[in-house]
Amino acid sequence: MTGADFTPNEMMTIAASRALGNDDVCFVGIGAPSAACNIARLTHAPDITLIYESGTIGTAPDVLPLSIGDGELCDTALTTVPVPEMFRYWLQGGRITIGFLGAAQIDRFGNINTTVVGEYEHPRVRLPGGGGAPEIASSSQEVYVTLAQSRRAMVEKIDFFTSFGHGEGGDHRQRLGIDTRGPTLLITDLAIWRPDPQTKEFTVVSLHPGVRREMVQETCGWTVRFAERVEETPPPTEQELSILRDLKARTEAAHKGR
Repeated sequence: MTGADFTPNEMMTIAASRALGNDDVCFVGIGAPSAACNIARLTHAPDITLIYESGTIGTAPDVLPLSIGDGELCDTALTTVPVPEMFRYWLQGGRITIGFLGAAQIDRFGNINTTVVGEYEHPRVRLPGGGGAPEIASSSQEVYVTLAQSRRAMVEKIDFFTSFGHGEGGDHRQRLGIDTRGPTLLITDLAIWRPDPQTKEFTVVSLHPGVRREMVQETCGWTVRFAERVEETPPPTEQELSILRDLKARTEAAHKGR
């Protein structure tokens, strides 16, 4: 049974959550990735292991965290380990199945910028920076990315390489000695994208309900490639929408005034 009305952001979050499974060990980024991962935990993947950069393992927050340092993460985690152990043993040790990241800018090969917009020395906008994202992008077995489409976000050439995706495409990761799969899924508020097996250029494989191909191209800074067969993303169910909206309402109430 599908929900009646839903926003593009709700569709994006729910579509992203569906990509996660019960057996995944997921390194979670703050913001949209955190929402998607926790919706997966609250719906079809109750045994998913969520890990945040602050060292919290198996966390199950009742509200979405404001940052990796939010006490909600530590309070609900199975255990909390030192950050060096988190990165050296868990991430660089190959124990993370999915690194789930957001992006300020992304290009057609899944390279991500979260550092600056414009020249590095004199940027138009200085962004939060990489944090652990560069390591997550290279050491997770594979990477999922979620963001709202716009020409500012989806660009022909990113202004700064914060997190390496598929570089110039093709076997660029392998030539650099990076043996993980890199970005394998991009979920936006309009579509689901996957990299071409050979070129590694992101290609639209599914359009969300009501979205036309022209809408995807209008909000993308490069010439969009569409798969030979483009599916329609199943709309959110009433249960998925209810759980997402309840989570957002609890989060807003908990953080009000903070």
